[in-house]
Amino acid sequence: MELDAITIQPIVALAAGVLILIMPRLLNYIVAIYLIAIGIIGLAA
Repeated sequence: MELDAITIQPIVALAAGVLILIMPRLLNYIVAIYLIAIGIIGLAA
């Protein structure tokens, strides 16, 4: 299986959703990390 941004995004979204349900205070950190990661992937591609 080839790992690229299209296959990683649903996995990251699912993991983030579960973490937010468990610990709602993580929302700010998860969103910030996600946006930074997407920005880096977008610049590198």
